Amino acid sequence: MSDALTIHPVGPFDATLRPPGSKSLTNRALLLAALAEGESRLTNVLVADDTQVMIRALRDLGFRLHLDEAAREVQILGCNGTIPGKRSELFLGNAGTAVRFLTAACCLGEGVYILDGVSRMRERPIRQLVEPLRSLGAEIDYLGEEGYPPLRIRGTGGLAGGKLNMGPTLSSQFISALLQIGPGCRDGLTLRFDQPIISQPYVTMTRTLMTRFGVKTRVNRQPLSYRVAGDSGYHSVDYAIEPDASNASYFLAAAAIIPGSRCTIDGLSGRSLQGDVAFADVLQEMGATVRYEKHSITVQAPDQLHGIDVDLNHMPDMAQTLAIVALFANGPTAIRNVGNLRVKETDRLAALHNELTKFGARVKITDDDLHITMPHPGHLHPARIETYDDHRMAMSFAVAGLRHEGVTILDPACVNKTFPQFWAFLDRLRDAATPLRKHAES
Repeated sequence: MSDALTIHPVGPFDATLRPPGSKSLTNRALLLAALAEGESRLTNVLVADDTQVMIRALRDLGFRLHLDEAAREVQILGCNGTIPGKRSELFLGNAGTAVRFLTAACCLGEGVYILDGVSRMRERPIRQLVEPLRSLGAEIDYLGEEGYPPLRIRGTGGLAGGKLNMGPTLSSQFISALLQIGPGCRDGLTLRFDQPIISQPYVTMTRTLMTRFGVKTRVNRQPLSYRVAGDSGYHSVDYAIEPDASNASYFLAAAAIIPGSRCTIDGLSGRSLQGDVAFADVLQEMGATVRYEKHSITVQAPDQLHGIDVDLNHMPDMAQTLAIVALFANGPTAIRNVGNLRVKETDRLAALHNELTKFGARVKITDDDLHITMPHPGHLHPARIETYDDHRMAMSFAVAGLRHEGVTILDPACVNKTFPQFWAFLDRLRDAATPLRKHAES
C-alpha cells in the first residue's frame, strides 16, 4: 500500500456488512484457551497484527497452537493453568492487550520471561498492573524506565493469590489481566474497588468469557468487588467470535453522516458482549435512526445531525469515531471523561486536536474532556491526516473523506493492527452507493 491514500466522497448507500471477529474477544479467548484443560477450537477469529502478536507469543511460551488463516480458525491445546516454556523473550510490538494479559499470565509459569515492544510500548505505563501482581507474590523487574516495559518476570510456579484493594486504573485491561489469572492462584483472587471502573464493559466482557470457559466470578455491588475461586480451572470449548463492534462503528458513522444512507451490521446486536455496540445509541442521540434486531444493528442517516454532550468513559475507543461525526453535526460536541486516551497507541487527545483543526474545527481539551465545534456548514478544509501509527486515527478520519472532498490518510497500512481488510470494506460502501451518485463521480 502507498504512503498516502486519498478518500473520495460517496453518495447515499444501503449496505449490509459483517466485519471480521472482535480483537478484544479473540485475544481473551486465545489466552483462556491456553490456560484451559484440553483442546479448544476458536472460529471467526480476527487475523490482524495484534492477534498475530498474541498467537506468536503463546507459541513462544510453548503452547501448541494451529492457525488456519483462510478459515479464521484456531485450535489450541491448553496446559491447565500453567506456562509450558521455561524461558521466553516476547516481542509484543505495540499490542497493549497482549503485553498486559501476558504480564499477568507469565506469573503463573516457572521460568524467566522477558516482555518488550516497540518504542511507543516503552512509553505506555504498566505500574498499575505490576504492583498488584507483586502484592500477590510475583517477581517482576523493570529493565528500563521504572513503571514501563520492558519487563522481566521470574515465575516460581504460580501465585498464592489473595485480596487486592484496587485504586483507579488507566486501563480496564489491568483488571481483566488480573481476573483471568484468578483461577490459577492457589487461594483465589478478590479485587475490591473504591471508585468506578474505567471502561467497565470490557471487564464485563472478560467475566462473561471466563464463564464461557467454565469459571464464574462472584460479584458484590456495594462496595464493588470481584471474587474468583482458586484452583477452579478453565475448560476447553468451541467458541465463535463476534464481529468487532469497534470496527463496525466506522461504517455506522458513515451511514449517519451521509444523508440518505443506511448500514446494517450483521452478527451484532444489543446483547453483544462488546460495550462498543452502544455507539449506535450515541448516533441515535445525535439524530440518526437506529434499529436493533436479534442478529443485526442498522443505522440510518437523519436530514441533519446535532452535537451532543456525552461521557465516553465506558467506551473510549469510540471517541475518535464520534469526533468525526461531530464535524458534520450542528452545534458543538463534548466528549467527556476520556483521559486514558493519552496512553493508547498514541496520545489520542493530542492527535485529535492536531488533525481536527486541519478541517477548520475549533477544538479544546479541558482536563479529560474534548470539545469540538464544527466550522460553518460547507466550510470544512481539505486535510492530510497524520495517523501516528494509530489504526483508529486512520479508520475514523477515513470516514470524514466519505462525506468531504480532499481527505488524505497518511500511512494507511497502520489499519493492519486490527483490521487489515478495512479499505476493502470501505470500498463496499462505494459499491452500495446509488447509481446516480456513481455516475456523477465518474
